[in-house]
Amino acid sequence: IRHVPFEDLGAFAPALARRGFDVRYVEAGEEALEDGNADLVIVLGGPIAVYEAQAYPWLADEIALIAARLARGAPTLGICLGAQLMAAAAGARVYPAGVKEIGLAPITLTDAGMASCLAPFAADPLTLHWHGDTFDLPAGATLLASTDLVAHQAFALGAGAIGFQFHPEAGGPGFERWLVGHAIELAQAGVDVAALRAAVAQHGPALAAKAGRVLDLWLDTCGLRGVR
Repeated sequence: IRHVPFEDLGAFAPALARRGFDVRYVEAGEEALEDGNADLVIVLGGPIAVYEAQAYPWLADEIALIAARLARGAPTLGICLGAQLMAAAAGARVYPAGVKEIGLAPITLTDAGMASCLAPFAADPLTLHWHGDTFDLPAGATLLASTDLVAHQAFALGAGAIGFQFHPEAGGPGFERWLVGHAIELAQAGVDVAALRAAVAQHGPALAAKAGRVLDLWLDTCGLRGVR
């Protein structure tokens, strides 16, 4: 489920292709939100907020779709806004974090995170952050990662659902579209665009390789081994 064209599967796409997945993007707000009993649903990021359903009424349909998948244990992965929507679908509160977390920074894994698909971050904790909202940890969820600014960076709901507040998929080709698409937010947050571009260019290959390992591990956990 995609909310803006430039926030796509990014570095997750090669891992999905390698495992033989047929990928279809559903454009939120433009197409009917249904999963067609998909083996896997990935809910991507975007610049709107979960609590803006009055302005974007289709958010209620998206939350309902995610809640239905969570209820039946269907593999579901959320990134940034996607993770926040998953938290809301599981009954948790989503709200402004009081800080903009934008740029490359490390995450700290919990013990559960060390034993999860996030294990590749143990040796290399750097990732891309780009958000201003956060969420309470859903009931029954397991916290996997935190940062100094935002405590809830990744969580799991059983084996079939995982949410990343950060962007493990981002930082490779196409990142310039993020800088252009979020130009106003970057200016308001006082982010040095040139410095962010340079940092992502430097670390992009490592970020992409790590993303592939993380997704492979999670898909194995879900039993979605594909046709490798």
